[in-house]
Amino acid sequence: MKMKLIFAGLFSVASTLAFAQAEVESTEVNQAFQEEMEEQYNPNSINPIPLYEQHYKVRLWRAVDLAEKQNKGFFSKNGEISKLLMDAIMSGELVDVYTSDSLTTKMSKDDFMKGLQQQGSVEYPTWNPTQDFYTEDIVTYNGKNYRALNDSKGSNPETATDNWAVTSEGKALNFLAGDISNLTLMEDVIFDRRRSRVYYDIQAIELVIPGSKNSQTGFNKSLGWLKYKDVEKIFRAHPKKAVWFNRQNTAQNKNFADAFLLRLFWGPITKVQNPDNESLLDVYLANGRPYQESVWAGEWEEIKMMEKEHNLWEF
Repeated sequence: MKMKLIFAGLFSVASTLAFAQAEVESTEVNQAFQEEMEEQYNPNSINPIPLYEQHYKVRLWRAVDLAEKQNKGFFSKNGEISKLLMDAIMSGELVDVYTSDSLTTKMSKDDFMKGLQQQGSVEYPTWNPTQDFYTEDIVTYNGKNYRALNDSKGSNPETATDNWAVTSEGKALNFLAGDISNLTLMEDVIFDRRRSRVYYDIQAIELVIPGSKNSQTGFNKSLGWLKYKDVEKIFRAHPKKAVWFNRQNTAQNKNFADAFLLRLFWGPITKVQNPDNESLLDVYLANGRPYQESVWAGEWEEIKMMEKEHNLWEF
């Protein structure tokens, strides 16, 4: 009887250990399966299409000029998309700004603000009551800049309004929202094998000051990249500000997010994903070809995309 109890106890312990081992293995399998499923989805997509459903995919970059007539709906006076995004970044509502389209290295808010500076501030001498000042001299006093209206000595700039006037000269000048009139869109074009249709999956947006408005260098200036997934949340959170203006029928004004979804913008293709990470312009200039040919190359890429979609439907 005693031996039976011992065997029963040993069997119970072995069963418990086996059950615990099986439970651990099951948990590990479930975790591995979950990780594998997460890898099937792009975390930067709003409506991610799993990899096993993607029959065809290509990544494109488009240059969107908001000053063009077709894109003006995103750039109405005081309702610019760039203003909404700038305000969201400066208020801290939009936290993540990236230095490149890889969306890995973040930029601080201070660095973003520095990029907005069109002209740096100038430091003027501090007002001294024992010093002689002459007309048009500029001094600093209690955080403000003052311009001398007359020759004076010992007159306080804050109280002697006959001799001094507050001036904004010397303060840093920032680019305005109207100056940020270019966007770069990075998007994936995906043919979904299950639904048999093409989807345009915008991944990121770059804020760009065009060279025509950048007096410092005359070249395009990038202010930073934003995940479109974050940007779309800003659009939805501010329906009264994120308004795509319909010049033909203002009863059909739309949210910026819906306007992007409906492809109510136009931007030529400037880059197609390639092993050398070169833009179309880089490829043509490296081969001694003129800029104009790279423009036509963007049009040719559009035609190839349409032909690819047609062939996927055909077969």
